[in-house]
Amino acid sequence: MPTDRSSAGDPARTLALLWRQPPEGPRRGPARALDLDAVVAAAVTLADRDGLAAVTMRAVAQALGVAPMTLYTYVPGRAELLDLMLDAVHAQMARSDTGGRPWQERVTAVAEENRALFAAHPWAATVSTLRPPLGPGSTAKYEHELAAFDDLGLDDVERDDCLTHLLSFVQANARAAAEAAAARRQSGVDDARWWAAAGPLLARVLDPARYPRAVRVGAAAGAAHGSAHDPGHAYRFGLARVLDGLAAIVDARR
Repeated sequence: MPTDRSSAGDPARTLALLWRQPPEGPRRGPARALDLDAVVAAAVTLADRDGLAAVTMRAVAQALGVAPMTLYTYVPGRAELLDLMLDAVHAQMARSDTGGRPWQERVTAVAEENRALFAAHPWAATVSTLRPPLGPGSTAKYEHELAAFDDLGLDDVERDDCLTHLLSFVQANARAAAEAAAARRQSGVDDARWWAAAGPLLARVLDPARYPRAVRVGAAAGAAHGSAHDPGHAYRFGLARVLDGLAAIVDARR
């Protein structure tokens, strides 16, 4: 379960930062050596390299070469910084022009764009966005992705439901892929080598008469994927099933 979530900070302060609203009244003190974009970029770079747990106010300040207390003059805390990070990577996403193409291709493009986002920034897949960041980057992302469901006869709630279902699948798959990659790094053994070692050992203790389905199906899946789980296959299989499910509601509305 994700331990980090978006929109967990002070709503007023967060929205003002996301939309770059100037503070009320004149600012006192010396001129700033940084700007907010530099702070966010440093935090994103740190998360990309070392994971989200490494992003602390102290670590970001150290990356920028400033004292930790200086960072608080730009952003009030880590929760608000996380929203800024997500909004920044959302704003930088590639967005395909799929106008005029079949709806399945439009929806697939949205899935691929989000998969690419999580591949570039694995930490983003670990963040719960049930309360989404409400900045311009995330809003533009939402606007673009809703267009994939244009002219399908869906009402507004159904359109949001369909997009949420799609993005939830992509994020869950990306989280599993990130966990698999972390396991490979930590163990120094890839999934194929792990399964090559674990499979024969498992066969010694499993009784095919007691677990006939588990033995037969597990062996077939392991041979097909070279491991107990293949995130790439899971993505392709799962996306096809998501499209099948969406087709049912689209066909009903048409």
